Amino acid sequence: MEKALLIIIALSGLSAVSSHAERQYHFVYEAKTMPEAQRYCREKHTDLATVDSMEVVELLNNMAGQYDQLAWIGLHDDRDTWRWTMSDPSFYEPGDIKFIPWGVNQPDHGPIDQCTMFYSGGTWYDYDCNGVYRLVCFDVKGPNATFVVIDRGMTWTEAQSYCRENHTDLASVRNPAENQQIDEMLPVVDWYWIGLYRDSWKWSDGSNSSFKYWAANKPDLRVSKVCVAAAFHNSGKWEDLDCGLEKPFICYKPVVTVSMQVIKVRVEKPNNVDLNDQAFLDAMLVEAKKNLRAQGLDDNVQLAWRKQPDGQVFQKEEEEKKRDEL
Repeated sequence: MEKALLIIIALSGLSAVSSHAERQYHFVYEAKTMPEAQRYCREKHTDLATVDSMEVVELLNNMAGQYDQLAWIGLHDDRDTWRWTMSDPSFYEPGDIKFIPWGVNQPDHGPIDQCTMFYSGGTWYDYDCNGVYRLVCFDVKGPNATFVVIDRGMTWTEAQSYCRENHTDLASVRNPAENQQIDEMLPVVDWYWIGLYRDSWKWSDGSNSSFKYWAANKPDLRVSKVCVAAAFHNSGKWEDLDCGLEKPFICYKPVVTVSMQVIKVRVEKPNNVDLNDQAFLDAMLVEAKKNLRAQGLDDNVQLAWRKQPDGQVFQKEEEEKKRDEL
């Protein structure tokens, strides 16, 4: 009887979650536009880097070392995605969410203009959510809506909370008839918050992290396509840039954890067969892999022989027993 040690190495991929410990980041110093960088990262790795904590910021700063320029990360501004704070899809008919009677040159894509105001006359404007204005709430019963004008100034967030506590929500305006109905209710010519807003900053890999690490006075760029780069001359803080600029970039992929198991393999030596012949050893690994696959293990399992100190794989058991006794 002869014995050998077979090493089973199991590789299991981890999903991309917030902790940087489960991601491996890669700096790519070839300058590309943000869409080109995104395509490269998705082909070669997983995606452009998601930076969702100070731990990741510190990790990237340490990796950057002497590199003191800008590098794309996966954050971008999807400025054309507007949605209602009242999100129940059953309340909207096909085409309702496309009814947005913007005023002239609206929306103007200001970096902080993420909420919507109804102006007397029925035109809408994007504006800074921190502005203090009157508001329009509504009460919903089935498919019908009853609008309520609140003649008191609040920020958009305060207005949303007030409407949800006292009514259904900030007003959704689905069609010209409702738009006219609200306009006829307004007590004075002024600006009024309604429920349309955009949460436009999105990560390339679909992560929903709200972590932000902007440099001072950023974001500030008024262009239609805005992407984000980490500035390593400024502690990795973020700056908004035109997506068409060419910059180095950072990709990531999940870390793969490795577990290893060693098992003993005993065989009766067939006649005229050298158990340490490489062709024989390879053939045994193929058969072992088939058996493991039949037991439900996937193709991430790898097999390898462990060589003895003399360079051989198989040894007679009595020789090993003598060596152990010594």
